Amino acid sequence: MLDRPVSELSKPSRRLPNQRWQIHPQKPEFAQKLAVLINVSPIISQLLINRGMETPEQVQAFLDPESLVLPSPLEEFPDLAISLELLQNAIASQTKIAICGDYDADGMTSTALLLRSLRTLGAKVDYAIPSRMHEGYGINKRIVEEFHSEGVGLILTVDNGISAFEPVARARELGLAVIITDHHDIPQKLPPANAILNPKLIAESSPYRGVAGVGVAYILAVSLAQQLGATKGLIQPMLALFTLGTIADLAPLTGVNRRWVKRGLQHLPKSNLAGVRALIQVGGVEVRGEGAGEAGEKSPNPKSKIQNPKSLKPEDIGFRLGPRINAIGRIGNPQTVIELLTTDDMGVALELAKQCEQTNTSRQLMCEQIEQEAIAYVETEFVASLQKDRVLVVVQPNWHHGVIGIVASRLVERYGVPVFIGTYEDEEHIRGSARGIPEFHVFEALEYCHDLLGKFGGHKAAGGFSLPAENLQVLRSRLIEFANQCLEPQHLKPLLKIDAEVNLNHINQQLYQQLNALHPCGMDNPDPVFWTPNVQVIEQKIVGKGHIKLTIAQTIDNQEYKIKAIAWRWGDYFHLPPRVDVAYKLRENYFNGKTTIELELIGVRLPIQVQQFFASPPIPSSTTFEYNQRHYTCGFYKNGIEAELRIKNSEGKVLVMEPGDIIGLLGTNRQNAKEVDISQPPYDNIIQAALQALSVLSAEL
Repeated sequence: MLDRPVSELSKPSRRLPNQRWQIHPQKPEFAQKLAVLINVSPIISQLLINRGMETPEQVQAFLDPESLVLPSPLEEFPDLAISLELLQNAIASQTKIAICGDYDADGMTSTALLLRSLRTLGAKVDYAIPSRMHEGYGINKRIVEEFHSEGVGLILTVDNGISAFEPVARARELGLAVIITDHHDIPQKLPPANAILNPKLIAESSPYRGVAGVGVAYILAVSLAQQLGATKGLIQPMLALFTLGTIADLAPLTGVNRRWVKRGLQHLPKSNLAGVRALIQVGGVEVRGEGAGEAGEKSPNPKSKIQNPKSLKPEDIGFRLGPRINAIGRIGNPQTVIELLTTDDMGVALELAKQCEQTNTSRQLMCEQIEQEAIAYVETEFVASLQKDRVLVVVQPNWHHGVIGIVASRLVERYGVPVFIGTYEDEEHIRGSARGIPEFHVFEALEYCHDLLGKFGGHKAAGGFSLPAENLQVLRSRLIEFANQCLEPQHLKPLLKIDAEVNLNHINQQLYQQLNALHPCGMDNPDPVFWTPNVQVIEQKIVGKGHIKLTIAQTIDNQEYKIKAIAWRWGDYFHLPPRVDVAYKLRENYFNGKTTIELELIGVRLPIQVQQFFASPPIPSSTTFEYNQRHYTCGFYKNGIEAELRIKNSEGKVLVMEPGDIIGLLGTNRQNAKEVDISQPPYDNIIQAALQALSVLSAEL
């Protein structure tokens, strides 16, 4: 054996991502049958089966959403007719209309959509957005009274209002009419508005059920334009804003969202909206390459290198355009985005888009700093009790409220538990954001604590809240109580849903092109995730801000197939073990005029046979084997509650490894043993030979 201590190597990680893999049940016979019927590869038909398609008719409706026959929104939304009547009367009488929006991408695109369309239709209309820092989410009494003093006769909320009972009651008291357009979960008591448009109030089977706030705004604006016979030139600009807001808000890409987003992605690159063109230009969406080095090394949200700009993909919005809009709402002035999306002056639009770019850069730096502070705080205070608490409540002063929701999502990824994160507005008040895991309902958790909170709202996956600082400890206890009612210990690992096993020799441009049939991908129609077992990591290095760039290989019928991969923000897991199972999405990389297919790693684990060995070692659990003409003994032994693999050579030196560890011990006894990197040859080769010998032993028993 080579005898190199780990200190001579770059120090590998001692851990792998803490994940639970859920591999979709495969139906090979049905997939093959469906593949023949619709003329696609069995891999594609399996993906369609995973997404609930069982008949050629369902597949047809999914692959060609334009073939769907949609019911009229007037039939689906009970209050749409009265909303249209109120707006038509306001336009006819020139009654002043005021939009109350929200400061996230959904709220700002909704506000811009209704501003543009109502102005075009002849309405007298203005808007207001509450201050994220000083007022928080949703319409409030100050805004209502300000609207009243300005002579407003009709208030139109977008992406908010469903929980605003008191502000809406105050508006009605002052004689103002109110139309609520929102998509958030329904509270126990609805506000006394003249009309409420919310997809959560319509049938679950409706194709309109999954629209975001901007989807409700789009339905209202299109319906109004149709009633007034004035749709010419209105639909495409509204469709562009609908597409931006829907993807940026992570709305489900099913039903009408899938149909309209697919259409919108085709129109966006040639949009006549100055603000959209400026965002695409400043965001670099049509840039083919950047700087030296390969595409995608700088950021987990790389600039899209679109070969054919006739249609965008959701990730171009989700990773490039959406964050620039959202950054303004988080730490800037939402008026910047409203002006950007409503101006027709390209020069003004470019200046505003550059402001979005600069603000997004500041937001990224702020997120990184707060994330590191939050991790340090959690590791010190809470990590030991996470299995018992099953929820994280992290509150610190001097964090920017606008970005803590992003940090909450990253903590969920890291620790696998629901996260409630907050910061002090002053000595007496805390405001926060929450993010959940699949088995945990954030809005229900907030309702469970309603008596401790000020304002709160949200849905299953995310929410926002405020509370008196004196209630913090009781809130933590109450959330722990709620989490323990709905979460089991096995839920506390991030869930990775995997579609199908694919060998590396099947990954090529043809498969990638066939996957386009599933686009647009997003919520409820996720990007396909594949896995490949027992691949060899033959190269790996850190690039950019903590990303791992690597080459993996798989040997099939004595032929080695290699492919490059990237693992965003995985610096903590470097080095990866030499042999692993990998889960990934496919991505295109454009470099020097050449297009290649790469893997975007989202999961890695020890090969399944290694896991099984450590979980239940064969009895007897020791044997002998030969490697490079030298004799070794090997076996599994208990060390505390864990099993460990020990390999001994003829000179009495022992190599010890534990499951998941990439650092082993080498020596004649534990006192004088050195740490060694077992991901390096020849240690890895010897370990593989030992596992092979033990698997033969296991098969013979």
